[in-house]
Amino acid sequence: MRVDPGAAEWFTERTFEVPTGSLEDLLTIKGDQTVTVILPALNEAATVAAIIHVIRDELMRPEFRLVDDLVVLDSGCSDETPTIAATAGARVLTRHSAFPAVPVLPGKGEAMWRALAATEGDLVVFIDADLRSFTADYVIGLVAPLLTNPEIALVKAVYERPLVDDSTTVPAGGGRVTELVARPLINAHWPLLAGVAQPLAGEYAARRSLLEQLPFPVGYGVEFALLVDTAHLLGVDAIAQVDLGIRLHRHHDEQRLGRMAAEIWQTALRRLDPDARIRRAHMGATDEPPTLVQFHRDDHGLHAQEHPVMIWERPPLASMPTSQKP
Repeated sequence: MRVDPGAAEWFTERTFEVPTGSLEDLLTIKGDQTVTVILPALNEAATVAAIIHVIRDELMRPEFRLVDDLVVLDSGCSDETPTIAATAGARVLTRHSAFPAVPVLPGKGEAMWRALAATEGDLVVFIDADLRSFTADYVIGLVAPLLTNPEIALVKAVYERPLVDDSTTVPAGGGRVTELVARPLINAHWPLLAGVAQPLAGEYAARRSLLEQLPFPVGYGVEFALLVDTAHLLGVDAIAQVDLGIRLHRHHDEQRLGRMAAEIWQTALRRLDPDARIRRAHMGATDEPPTLVQFHRDDHGLHAQEHPVMIWERPPLASMPTSQKP
């Protein structure tokens, strides 16, 4: 299959390894810049404390303070995640406390947008709170290209995602939405980004100066949007990726993945055809949010269930009225 020459060149020049050896040079380059790590969390009591302990013990020591602020954003937890996170040493925010003037919407992107608004770090690292393979290298690897190359504004994680259940492991089986939805969309419509190995990676780092210029889809389209919008705003050379090895985390069932895929598809459509909503209205279509019909079977037969697809996007923080900001 033909690979876009620009994507191949980008892959060669913008794919990095985690730095090895002494990391003192990173602290020297960091200087007065500050680094914030944000963990959006929804019922991650089983894993969040281990991630926090690694960051605090290895990256927030007086002699090696790469991370200045560690925040867990409670996305509406119904378990003990917030209490566990606070006990482990993170600063815990709720969605309401992060942006009290703006009514809350559900979704991962909403949590990220609010956490960004409530923090001040010059460099921001997002880490999914369900990781079981987390090491300090995740943060070091993602931050290093931002510190060493001023032209880079967004750094995505690269990893192998085995699908692990109680009895089996399927190599590379954990990136189903990536392979079936995100990658085909990118190769077809944003071919210069075809070298991005994990476009939906939940682990990435970016400059605040970039993030505050970008809209945030409130749901699972947020990673896709940040990637393509960065390329549109700054060009693909402002993006890099870092190989972090293997990623182990909690997996979702196919119907949940289907709803994620629908949100990503809608996110892509809005960027490919931003005037589609206006044309639909002229043709008599309603302005109701799109839905996804899914089916399940029980003892009483086959049932159809309609799920709303979240299409809302938060505006760039830089455009928000000062009176509404935390």
